[in-house]
Amino acid sequence: MKKLISLLLAAGMAASLAACGATATVSESAAESTADAASTAEAAETEAEAADSDLAYIQDKGTMTIGYTVYAPMNYTDENGEFVGFDTELATAVCEQLGVKPEFVEINWDTKIVELDAKSIDCIWNGMTLTDDIMANTACTQAYAKNAQVVVMKADAGYTSTADLVGKTVVAEAGSAGETTVQEDENLSQADYVSKSVQTDCLMEVAAGTADAAVLDLTLASAMIGEGTDYADLAIVDELNAEEYGVAFRKGSDVAAAVDAAFDALKADGTMQALADKYGLTLAE
Repeated sequence: MKKLISLLLAAGMAASLAACGATATVSESAAESTADAASTAEAAETEAEAADSDLAYIQDKGTMTIGYTVYAPMNYTDENGEFVGFDTELATAVCEQLGVKPEFVEINWDTKIVELDAKSIDCIWNGMTLTDDIMANTACTQAYAKNAQVVVMKADAGYTSTADLVGKTVVAEAGSAGETTVQEDENLSQADYVSKSVQTDCLMEVAAGTADAAVLDLTLASAMIGEGTDYADLAIVDELNAEEYGVAFRKGSDVAAAVDAAFDALKADGTMQALADKYGLTLAE
């Protein structure tokens, strides 16, 4: 009888130990499952943050696709066939700071924001004026250079103010600050306005006599007209509103802040001032 009782007690203890072992195994499995879930959630969050980062997107592909139009002294091909310019060289220096390579793509300036949002380009970097419209629809860097809109005519043209151009043919680049100036100026808005695809076409129209005046960037006019240029018979007859240049990225992009930091570094080491001196520009303060 005692032997039977002993056997029953032993069996009970074994069952109890087995149950405890099973409980411990379930608890360990639950803990491991919780840890795995937390790790997965953290990874998903990190992946989502990376997906939202425009900088991560650009650095992952290794290139920054830069939208531009041909525009001396900002982005153009020189007499030796080299693609040069203030913006060309500045963008290249900034890309080096960000650890990516620049890829320059010529765009239609009038649809620049559409191309930016479609990711066919990563930024607009081409002597772009920081207008209210641009700043409202993109993420912009700090201003890096000064500019103004100017009236260009034949050197022997009679001109005292924009009132002289009422009813005359005036050209500007479509979607540019020059076009905005024409539309907003009391007198220029009464001119026969014709938009052109690029600013250099505006100079051709004035030189050919098919337009009386062009409204365009001071930086371009200073580099492309006057003695020693292809437009020696053209002159700047008036300087209108002052403005500043910046770079535009997709709205909400974190790249603008990264480029600002690169600008600060390139100002500190003298690179930006050297480029400004080389291409005859004045840096923004």
